[in-house]
Amino acid sequence: MAEGEQGDLEGYYFRYLPQKTFQSLSTKETTSRLRQWSMLGRIKAQAFGFDQVFQAYRKDDFVMAFFKDPNVILNLKLLSDSGQWITLGTEVKKIEAINVPCTQLSMSFFRRLYNEDIVRDSGHIAKCLDSFCDPFLISDELRKVLLVEDSEKYEIFSQPDREEFLFCLFKHFCLGGALCQYEDELNPYLETTKLIYKDLVRILLVYATLRQRVMNRHFLTLLWIPSSAIFMFYTTVMVWEKCLNSILSDYLYLLFFIYQFFTLY
Repeated sequence: MAEGEQGDLEGYYFRYLPQKTFQSLSTKETTSRLRQWSMLGRIKAQAFGFDQVFQAYRKDDFVMAFFKDPNVILNLKLLSDSGQWITLGTEVKKIEAINVPCTQLSMSFFRRLYNEDIVRDSGHIAKCLDSFCDPFLISDELRKVLLVEDSEKYEIFSQPDREEFLFCLFKHFCLGGALCQYEDELNPYLETTKLIYKDLVRILLVYATLRQRVMNRHFLTLLWIPSSAIFMFYTTVMVWEKCLNSILSDYLYLLFFIYQFFTLY
């Protein structure tokens, strides 16, 4: 299909790509931290390919076509109430598509945590008097700035900042699961966020580069991040709109969407 052609979204063909792995989720250090944060076994990344041009203005139709595809129904994993990964197994009747930007390319994004004394120069997270933001116990300034909207320093991250995929990952790791053993220092959260973020985005860049030679190449990456405290089921769709000729002055335009399928409390 030529680029820009409308195409029939109902005719999209999706194929499961089990050979695509995400090393960031299986390193020894990452698995150790996820276990400490009560998240081990509750994060899964899957990859699917698709065969037509993605059009951003029809993202809702695209996602609905994805969830109705037989290959998706048979292979897409979700976490059951019993904590077991099971396949989707049925067509989805309703979806909501939410645009989550992926514009932050540097971990200096979190430097403000030091500047505002939420984290000490030593890297230790500042403590605070215990309070609750159901279902979380807040005993340090980091969780307070992540959760408590009327806290003094909540606005150091604007609403657009909080919508960034980098921030979403960071927040998930900082809050963890129901039996989370929180870190006293910030660095483990930053390192894990950076590692997984780069792993997901790098896959997009590799396939976008291939698209210069294979124009019908498309790639879809799914990231599920549920925790036992707040179950959030995300689909991370990484696609590209336009790839110019391979010279230094060119730009690669990336569209990055996270689709929230459902939320359970």
